Amino acid sequence: MFGLFKKKTELEKLQEQYKKLQKEAFDLSKSNRQKSDAKLKEADDVAKEIDKLNAQNA
Repeated sequence: MFGLFKKKTELEKLQEQYKKLQKEAFDLSKSNRQKSDAKLKEADDVAKEIDKLNAQNA
């Protein structure tokens, strides 16, 4: 309850976006492989941003 109004960090936002893109890519892989590959590319770009943030914080 105390974390109800806590703002998400940039890292948390990127991780959430990464999970969403991975799920969309999986769902698209069943019907449209080309769009699925595009979503995976977006997810990979987000993963690189996550790695950059982790490197800065370490």
